[in-house]
Formats: sequence, structure tokens, C-alpha cells
Amino acid sequence: MKQSTINIRVTLDEKNVPEKLNWQASDAPNGADEEAKAMLLALWDGKQRNGISLDIWTKEMTVEEMNHFVFQTLMTMSDTVLRATQNKTTANEMKEFARKFFESAQVDAAKQ
Repeated sequence: MKQSTINIRVTLDEKNVPEKLNWQASDAPNGADEEAKAMLLALWDGKQRNGISLDIWTKEMTVEEMNHFVFQTLMTMSDTVLRATQNKTTANEMKEFARKFFESAQVDAAKQ
């Protein structure tokens, strides 16, 4: 059985605020660390029947970047729902919500 490991390293400042976020996958072609500004990790605990979530973003992440990141994540989640459940109605509703979220975020950003 093949196994792969994903390592995530978070560098914190003196107040424990994330400054850098790096990740590396054991089966990546180049094996090098990759840098990111934010991450969302969601796991399903089948025994407890609940989700475990971890979200981290660095000080350098802008509000505009976060809005794009959340929008793209919501769109990806809708694709996941479609693949996992074949429920096109729910997946399309999620995509519509993602679009409305992004439009609203753009309007709010323009007001500031």
C-alpha cells in the first residue's frame, strides 16, 4: 500500500500570529517546500460523526485575497458535493451562494 505524507509548517510571531505558512508533500515531483498565505483543513471524524476544521492565514493575507480564497473554496466544495452525492441541485445552489458571496464581498470592499 502506498502512503503519502503532507507536512504543514506554521511560523508564528512573538504573539503567536502566523507569519509564514509552508507545506510539502512527500510524493511531490520536486519535493520542495511550497509557501501559502492561507489554508483550510477539514476532516470528518466518523466515530464522533462531526467535522474538525482548522483555518490559518498569515498576516500578509489581504482581505481581497481572502475573499477570492473563500469564493474559490466554496466553488470547489460544490464540485465535491456533486462528485460525492450526484446531487446537482444542491451543488448548483452552493455555486450560486458562492457567486452571491463574492459579489457582496466586492461591493463591501468598494465601500471601504
